[in-house]
Amino acid sequence: MQSLVNKRILLGVTGGIAAYKSAEVIRRLIDLGAIVKVVMTPSAHDFITPLTLQALSGNPVHTKLLDTEAEAAMGHIELARWADVILITPASANFIARMAAGQADDLLSTLCLASRSVVAIAPAMNQAMWRNRSTQNNLTNLGNRGIKIFGPDEGSQACGDTGPGRMLEPQDIANLTSGLFETGSLAGLRVVITAGPTREDIDPVRYISNNSSGKMGYALVEAALEAGAETILISGPVGLNPPDRAKTIYVKSAEEMHRVSIREAAKCQLFIACAAVADYRPKQKLTKKVKKDSDFMDISLIKNPDIASDVSALCNKPFTVGFAAETQENNESLEKIAFEKLQRKKLDLIIANDISNGSIGFDSDYNSVVAIDEYSSEIFPRVRKTQLSRQLISKISQKIKIKNKEL
Repeated sequence: MQSLVNKRILLGVTGGIAAYKSAEVIRRLIDLGAIVKVVMTPSAHDFITPLTLQALSGNPVHTKLLDTEAEAAMGHIELARWADVILITPASANFIARMAAGQADDLLSTLCLASRSVVAIAPAMNQAMWRNRSTQNNLTNLGNRGIKIFGPDEGSQACGDTGPGRMLEPQDIANLTSGLFETGSLAGLRVVITAGPTREDIDPVRYISNNSSGKMGYALVEAALEAGAETILISGPVGLNPPDRAKTIYVKSAEEMHRVSIREAAKCQLFIACAAVADYRPKQKLTKKVKKDSDFMDISLIKNPDIASDVSALCNKPFTVGFAAETQENNESLEKIAFEKLQRKKLDLIIANDISNGSIGFDSDYNSVVAIDEYSSEIFPRVRKTQLSRQLISKISQKIKIKNKEL
């Protein structure tokens, strides 16, 4: 069943008679659960009004690159970061040519260059323009750069001609957009992902915990499902809805998470330790509430087991990915701190972020990380966690394939 639930689609509309169909594309995308924002080129206004597309999408339509009011609310870079997919429908021959040349002379072309998201186009033009060698060369150029091309269809055209160049039907475009998220890169694999914080009880009403929201781990679960994996989520206490299609196991303490993780890791091929597990727990859990009779409370703490290290030490260990939320001190680089953890815990890959940066990390919808293995590191710039999770799952799947070839 096709689904775009909670996916952010930035719909680009260019100048062409098929622009009227973009209204129906918006409806079909929203029917599948997508959140849609619209960007129009200046020539698109000649065929359909921004008000129409705003009414259908439920969001303001963006039209100008240098719009000070829009920049104050969401600059073009933030808009590029917002999108999971940039979908251009219709994509005129002129816009395809400018896109192939790497131009950035309006808002839509600038977004295509500024975004790390998937870009897809649904061409629509006269059959002679479609067949022209320049157009075909431009399309080959875009395809080689990873741009997805939907269609076109064949049939009668507004000019009276018949042939290729007719834009695909809106429902077909919506279905193809949904298919962009089904990568299959982890097909056939069983994946276990931990997420959220743990709570270490002091007494029946008090506990030790941390600020983890679980958003990064839950986003990774969604990305693993999109990649075709059988996915198990081991979740600490969070305020998030469980992902559809994933088996979710709820735990509270680090010891519970450790016990379930070791059990599930023995039956999987990929283990991602994304949870922010408490390093210590009270040595003794009190059965009765401690009365507030003193100005001080002394608590003895003991170390919790290290889940990622113990999974990595299993005889038939899965490909093991750790997360490291760090604050940089004494001029030590984030990469150096993370690499030491990678080696100490014998991980296959570690993903680190700097939580001293308030715009990313705990409880934020955005994150920026560095992914490090024994031989290399890669920086992933700040984007939404939903987008970052897909980028990380793609990298992890590539690493697993490389490792399997080496065995």
